[in-house]
Amino acid sequence: MVKLTLIARVTDGLPLAEGLDDGRDVPDADFYKQQVKALFKNLSMRHNEASRMSIETGPYIFHYIIEGHVCYLTMCDRSYPKKLAFQYLEDLKNEFERVNGSQIETAARPYAFIKFDTFIQKTKKLYQDTRTQRNISKLNDELYEVHQIMTRNVQEVLGVGEKLDQVSQMSSRLTSESRIYADKAKDLNRQALIRKWAPVAIVLGVVTLFFWVKTKIW
Repeated sequence: MVKLTLIARVTDGLPLAEGLDDGRDVPDADFYKQQVKALFKNLSMRHNEASRMSIETGPYIFHYIIEGHVCYLTMCDRSYPKKLAFQYLEDLKNEFERVNGSQIETAARPYAFIKFDTFIQKTKKLYQDTRTQRNISKLNDELYEVHQIMTRNVQEVLGVGEKLDQVSQMSSRLTSESRIYADKAKDLNRQALIRKWAPVAIVLGVVTLFFWVKTKIW
């Protein structure tokens, strides 16, 4: 069965819509939603450029398609037919592009198209029961094949992003530390100059004050 459905913009990972009633029968639904957000982040950083992919996670599988800078993702039971999952996503993609296509690039806030949930819920109901005549016909439809779509493990996919994040964090930390050391070096140089020239300045000041007082007295 279809468990979760989320739509996001690939360029920056901004979530655009999701199934509001999704995940109620999924233990640890928040955990899987966090994985989805991590996947969207990876996609926005071009860690994964496949336009179609299935990703195994626990007892479920994420299926996604990317079209027009938008990622359409669903999480299904492992036993749910891969072909139906991708046809479900195709239906969502076609309607989302038709209704919201001109506004996708300009959307500035998360879940700007949350009203699309109505179509998500309606479409999900059509795909829930794999034994309906409609879905059996879709399974037998040879026009849409999914054999070439890669299947990977979520740890493998997210691990790439985690390693790159670690490198990025290390680079940021080194940059920050370099700035700290540079500031400390400037302070030390400043203190050295003060120690070097302070006595001279004091002597000059005393001499100047002596001549000024002498001038006033005479």
